[in-house]
Amino acid sequence: MTDATEQIRPRRSVLYMPGANERALEKAKTIEADALILDLEDSVSPDAKSEARDRVCAAARSGEYGHRELVIRVNSIGTQWHDDDLAAAAEAGPDAILVPKIDSADEVRSLVTAMEAAGAPDHTALWAMIETPAGLLHAEEIAAAHERLTVFVMGTNDIVNETFGLHVPGRNPAVLTSLSWTLLAVRAAGKVIVDGVYNDVKDLEGFDAEARQGREMGFDGKTLIHPSQVEPANAAFAPSDEDVERADSMIAAFEEARAEGKGVATFNGKMIEELHIRDARRILAFHQAIASR
Repeated sequence: MTDATEQIRPRRSVLYMPGANERALEKAKTIEADALILDLEDSVSPDAKSEARDRVCAAARSGEYGHRELVIRVNSIGTQWHDDDLAAAAEAGPDAILVPKIDSADEVRSLVTAMEAAGAPDHTALWAMIETPAGLLHAEEIAAAHERLTVFVMGTNDIVNETFGLHVPGRNPAVLTSLSWTLLAVRAAGKVIVDGVYNDVKDLEGFDAEARQGREMGFDGKTLIHPSQVEPANAAFAPSDEDVERADSMIAAFEEARAEGKGVATFNGKMIEELHIRDARRILAFHQAIASR
């Protein structure tokens, strides 16, 4: 088996940090999130955009955030700040640039062209937020638009707003359909997808339930709005000790059966075949990637 840890980067917890808040950016260096989104969009008022841009780009260049994946969220296409944001972020060279409200494959290709023209290094990926009806309906072609686009972030608050829905426990049918639809498109393209935020930072029970729901649906992690959500997100989207032990035992049982010339095996009273082993190896590789941090 190849070393799958080389291909896996944990994104269980993806924490938004306001780009205009210097103390928040400093605190982020100590938070055990897998990824940090240094935000220039929703959390920054219009009169603070330029200053926040400079601060966030300096943070991205600092090299002071350790293992944490650093992502700069720019303002959306068509806003007065977008072009300057994208050029500055590309020059700063973070791990990725996140662009809100992506609606088409053409936008993806135009963004990649602009990033390259601004001197983005090869390691700087493009992340896309899917949060509009147009983006949802074009999710498959967006996902396949360019290899530099690697991660999708669900903007569930905007989806509720633009579908005229309601925020309800367990999430309303339009949101669940949007999540499932986009997840299928992203998996077909072999890329990563992160669930949307949970708005009530004091409701840890509700957060745990929604994080479990996202994990059960197949998401790689969850975007967060408060550091208190990091630890439960890391737990929800990581294999448990029982998961790891079961995967190890399943692989051992299957390899023993293969050594005996069998194509399938029995494990804990159930038939297992190659597809179960692929999943078990994925679980172990993800566990190893987390441990290697």
